Amino acid sequence: MRAELALGALTGRERAEALAHLEHCLACREKVRRLITRGEKLLELLPAAEPPPGFERRVLEQLRLAPPGAEVPGGCWIISHVSEEAGEQGRAVRLAALAAGWSHRHRDVSGGWLRPTVFGAVDGLVTNASLIAGLGGGGAAAHTVVLTGVASLVAGAFSMGTGEYISVTNQNELVGAEVAVERRMHARFPAAEQAELAETFRGYGADPDTAAAMAAAVSADPDTALRFHAREELGVDPSELPSPLLAGASSLAAFSSGALIPLLPYLFGLHSLATALAITAAALLAGGMTVGRLTGRPVLRSGLRQLALGAVAVAVTFAVGSLIGAQVH
Repeated sequence: MRAELALGALTGRERAEALAHLEHCLACREKVRRLITRGEKLLELLPAAEPPPGFERRVLEQLRLAPPGAEVPGGCWIISHVSEEAGEQGRAVRLAALAAGWSHRHRDVSGGWLRPTVFGAVDGLVTNASLIAGLGGGGAAAHTVVLTGVASLVAGAFSMGTGEYISVTNQNELVGAEVAVERRMHARFPAAEQAELAETFRGYGADPDTAAAMAAAVSADPDTALRFHAREELGVDPSELPSPLLAGASSLAAFSSGALIPLLPYLFGLHSLATALAITAAALLAGGMTVGRLTGRPVLRSGLRQLALGAVAVAVTFAVGSLIGAQVH
């Protein structure tokens, strides 16, 4: 337990008991002090990004190949020390890997807020920038540009918000209906559902006896069994569905923010199409780079991709506006 105390992995009660023991044990206190010192040195080895795929496997290989008492090369050297002190190799590996930056925390991939926010902001920005470019190409007056742009902002924001809300609500209702079907099947045919679960575990590589034991353990808790079946058969967790209100509000606010950007020069009295398009280009680049950072993709590439797609839309509407404007005049 000394290694867990040094790495801060104990619960409140366990930590209090360990500290009480250290008050009367000089030898343990000295060992904990040495472990804390090693942990502080390890901070210098923390990676700038999440460990690459296969990190845990390589840690285990290094630990297995290292002779007793030897230090493993690189950032995993503390594993042998923690294992020696704790006496539990598996726990030591996990604790040391955690201290070295190992993590299973992931970004939100459910689409609860990122998708409607990004989609709404880009949609508002490109929609109003393209609209202003088309009006500018057709020779429309500044007052017309402002009136049309504001009307587009309001209409588009409410359209995006209500559309996203209805879409997520319908999706959740569909998931709820399918989960209800699964719940009825569990109630009427528990043996068949458990057999299906065992077959699933066998598909993951478990032998028949192990698969049957795992299926029985999971099926012992109806809620756990239902969640597992929903994940396997529907691809969703019924307890982690996106919020329709969050999705709708995010989409409405994001569209409004994006659509406002190309209007800013006109609202402040600078009736310049070039200025509006320059601000739009900067916003598209910055927005794409922000999304790239959130998703872990190359930042500059994401920004340039979004800028290029927005530029195509603006160029097409400007050309159409110029053609129609020339015909009218």
